[in-house]
Amino acid sequence: MPAAVPDTPATSDRATDVPVPARDASFEEHVAWARAVPVVGFDLSPVAERVVEDPLPWDYAALARELVGSGRGPVLDLGTGGGELLSTLGPLPAGSAATEGWAPNLPVARRRLEPLGVEVRSVEGDDEQLLPFFDGQFAVVLDRHEEFDPDEVLRVLEPGGVFITQQVDTRDGLRLNTALGVELPWDPDSVTLEAAVEVLRDAGFVVDVAREHEGLRRFRDLSSVLWYLKLIAWQVPDLASLSPEAVARYEAPLRALHLHLAAGHEFVDEAPRFLVVARKPF
Repeated sequence: MPAAVPDTPATSDRATDVPVPARDASFEEHVAWARAVPVVGFDLSPVAERVVEDPLPWDYAALARELVGSGRGPVLDLGTGGGELLSTLGPLPAGSAATEGWAPNLPVARRRLEPLGVEVRSVEGDDEQLLPFFDGQFAVVLDRHEEFDPDEVLRVLEPGGVFITQQVDTRDGLRLNTALGVELPWDPDSVTLEAAVEVLRDAGFVVDVAREHEGLRRFRDLSSVLWYLKLIAWQVPDLASLSPEAVARYEAPLRALHLHLAAGHEFVDEAPRFLVVARKPF
């Protein structure tokens, strides 16, 4: 299933000196740019204004910041990525922590969050949903786009604690994968607002907010598509490396997509989201 997909470009503390090719530059120039520009955490700034999503009708960062600053107590951020969002929500309460299951993000998150007093724990493989924390350790659990186990979240929350999650509906990316001739590596009907609300209530949560958004994502050139698939490496795993062999395997649909984009059109994909805020009863 999709996990930790960012909504908007993060503020970058780096710059790339690789010139962005024109929309109608050659196929090879677009491939070369996507290969040359590194992925660092979940920083989307290299494709800012070239990968654009419809704005959400809620502000997850503002809601999270309000909870962090409420004086409730320690905060846990699930699937922190490179710590891009959590680092902006401070000052963070003492005892706050974060988890991350994507190995390349761990050193990025630790460099960003440990100076702020936040311990970053690795969760991997079969243990990804088991949280390495004590019962009732946190007052708030944040989760933007990370898979979660409702029983584990309930366990690590103190009575009265709040869980806020913004999730990627599993239809995300469906049109792009269809254009490339590859099925999504997850069931597009598996993660929905209704299912999330049901499992949280079954675990014992009181659900206070449940909202969904039928958003779209627009790509404006081929290099931004390729770089995005390098960032979101689990969407088309065979292509994520952008190796010559990988590009050759998908060359026909990629060239067709390039012709569409180079002619001044956008490629529009699905990017649905939903938001749930729930409480652990006293």
